[in-house]
Amino acid sequence: MRDGDGGEVDRLTGRLDLRRRIRLLTGADTWRTHPEPALGLAPLVFSDGPAGVRGPGWDACDTSALLPCPSALGALWDEDRVRGLGELLGDEARRKGVHVLLAPALNLHRSPLAGRHFECFSEDPLLAGRTGAALIRGVQSRGVAATAKHYVANDSETQRLTLDVRVEERVLREVYLAPFEAAVRAGVWVVMSAYNKVNGATMSESSLLAEPLKGEWGFDGVVVSDWGAVRSTAAAALSAQDLVMPGPGGPWGEALAEAVERGDVPVAAVTEKVRRLLRLATRVGALAAAGPRPTPHPAPAGAGPASTGAAAGAPAGAVPGGAGPGPRPAGGGAPAGGDGDPVREGLREAAAASFVLLENRGLLPLDSGSLRRVAVIGRHAVAPRVQGGGSSEVFPHGAVTPLAGLRAALPDRVRIAYEPGPQPAADPEPVGPRHARDPATGAPGVRLRVLDADGAELAARAQPCGRVLEPELPPGSATVELTALLHPDVTGPWTLALGGFGPLRLTVDGAAVLEGEFPPGTDDPAVIHVRPPLHTARVHLTAGRPVRVVARRGLAPGTGRATVLAAAPPPVGPARASAAALEAARGADAVVVVVGTDEGGESEGRDRDTLRLDPGYGRFIGEIARANPRTVVVVNCGGPLELPWRAAPAAVLLTWFPGQEGGAALADVLLGRAEPGGRLPTTWPAALDDAPVRTTRPRRGVLPYEEGLHIGYRAWLRSGTAPAYWLGHGRGYTTWEFEEIGSPEPAPGGYEVPVLLRNTGGRRGREVVQLHLARPGSTVERPARWLAGWAAVEADPGAAVTARVRVPLRALEHWSARTRGWELEPGRFTLLAGRTAGDLPLRSVLDTGARRSR
Repeated sequence: MRDGDGGEVDRLTGRLDLRRRIRLLTGADTWRTHPEPALGLAPLVFSDGPAGVRGPGWDACDTSALLPCPSALGALWDEDRVRGLGELLGDEARRKGVHVLLAPALNLHRSPLAGRHFECFSEDPLLAGRTGAALIRGVQSRGVAATAKHYVANDSETQRLTLDVRVEERVLREVYLAPFEAAVRAGVWVVMSAYNKVNGATMSESSLLAEPLKGEWGFDGVVVSDWGAVRSTAAAALSAQDLVMPGPGGPWGEALAEAVERGDVPVAAVTEKVRRLLRLATRVGALAAAGPRPTPHPAPAGAGPASTGAAAGAPAGAVPGGAGPGPRPAGGGAPAGGDGDPVREGLREAAAASFVLLENRGLLPLDSGSLRRVAVIGRHAVAPRVQGGGSSEVFPHGAVTPLAGLRAALPDRVRIAYEPGPQPAADPEPVGPRHARDPATGAPGVRLRVLDADGAELAARAQPCGRVLEPELPPGSATVELTALLHPDVTGPWTLALGGFGPLRLTVDGAAVLEGEFPPGTDDPAVIHVRPPLHTARVHLTAGRPVRVVARRGLAPGTGRATVLAAAPPPVGPARASAAALEAARGADAVVVVVGTDEGGESEGRDRDTLRLDPGYGRFIGEIARANPRTVVVVNCGGPLELPWRAAPAAVLLTWFPGQEGGAALADVLLGRAEPGGRLPTTWPAALDDAPVRTTRPRRGVLPYEEGLHIGYRAWLRSGTAPAYWLGHGRGYTTWEFEEIGSPEPAPGGYEVPVLLRNTGGRRGREVVQLHLARPGSTVERPARWLAGWAAVEADPGAAVTARVRVPLRALEHWSARTRGWELEPGRFTLLAGRTAGDLPLRSVLDTGARRSR
């Protein structure tokens, strides 16, 4: 069957009676839809996947390739590379038997406090839309459906299941809907409706699913709900919502059949939903009549190729488990990304290309030939965050730490001294290979058992770490148990923790140290199923003396099954830790300090309340920089942070959540083997109080977007306050002079504007040219200026190069709520070109003349 063969879809749909049609519209389980053997329809398999394809379930033994986080992809300003990474995701999905990848997230960086900032691309709708469209094209070239989510205005986490976003129609059209329109223009096959309401209507019942999504834009795919987001029968069925996930329960099923029979929902509405589902099945090869999925073809060079051979298991020497769902990587793990493994090499190159050099006062790149001693300082150097928290998490093949990356990259003659430095308080982490052994085998990891109500064993298996989110539950399951022989390497008061809900019990050598009933305080699935809270106990342990730790949680309806056994050693005194780090810094030729957010700081299900790292970081970084002026601070995070100390070190490098190859990429950039190619996709404030838009907390359930069109750099321009770093900020290893902007030239769908610039530095490099529009004296409200297009160029030292920036006609138009259409103000627009939203030295004029509205 051909994609979109409506006659065949109609014929197949007609073979099903009403209840068999309705059965297809709710999931069979958490990750799969129902099969229909009479049609040759296999289950459609879904997987989370913005930065990696986890597969249908959470299994630490089923590892995944881990990409840089989406905010890092936004920092690439490179659609070709993003498409190549999409192809890699598509190939991973096929390897894992996945038909629908739940990515990309096209919500915007409205507030710097948004907890899921790392999972979205940008504050600017054009940059978010073009980046998302590139990823979609890459994923779907492999016969895997991409999913544009979360439609729409799901830009923060506080009360996300119920909050009501109030936003004007024009603002919706020009800002928040724009990336989704770009996704539909790119041919996306699935759109996910969000949990939240918009202007009083929950999104699974919203008229926005019909118009503009399916009507004006012509989206012909499936609207799937966010997990658990459909809460009604008739209202959701009468909307353009197509598929309820997860299943098998939910508000449709027999209730929907009865609603149809009563005449509350027309049969035609059900039929149209089934038609869309079958069309999707033909596209992803889940319908026998459609034939197999298309054969993968090679990815672009440097972008992450099609080969999936490297994805079959943990790379040699890499640290199993990674950071996130499993234990954090150990500092001694060998780096990934060597010759012969093109997937890992592509991820390494992508990470380096996303790194943003925020500050550089002559230190970088380091000359490895002149180095004899290097000090690496900070806990994140051996335990980096490689991904954000929540449903996007995967169990990576391995994770290269900054320390491991530098050790592998520097010659043996260079002595590397590592010191953790003073550490802020942090939650215990899931036990893993460093401290835990399976009592049944003695192998690194823990023993998982599932017990019945009498304590009899129903199932057992080894687990690589103490975070088990979806254990298999045989019939009669009543208890999940994790057991580990814990080998402490430090004497003192350890913090042990058990995560989960319901009846919990934690014992050490048979003695209970934690016991009680812990009911859920929320129904947010990210909390219940992914990151249940940890309940802690302090226990004195002796180095070299193992103890048997048993964690049990009872199973009860509505509490999930996620179970976490975690531990933290006694904290090192800050004075002693600082002194050791300062001593290492004084004797080094260069110092690399790695700082970042903790596991709870950036995660689905909650927003941040501060952009500050621990206050001690600032004092400590200042002391290190005074002890050794040749200090670079590496910042490991997914969204904006306050960096009040940024003037103290000689360089500041932002590495985002860099994925599994982050440590290898860091070594490449620090040593000049790769240029830090990233440019900020979002404006960073110097202090949270300066940020013009920062609200994430609803008032009586309502979150008004009072700023209207003015988010991100637009809001900063209106406020008159200067941020720490504008959209597009980032320093490479060469310098550029913007010399001339040419006259706009008509081009298909808009205009093309030439911008001449010259590489004035000493090495080949890449620069991003931004083009903004302004409309002084406009008859409608507009931002002071707005991003209309961009292009990237490369040039050798001394060479001039012309960037040809495409400006779509839509960038000149505004939405009219009166006429319900796009309108073009005739006359003169100002063109501004430069490298950041705050540095646009070149100007020209674009005269639209008498071009008419559409």
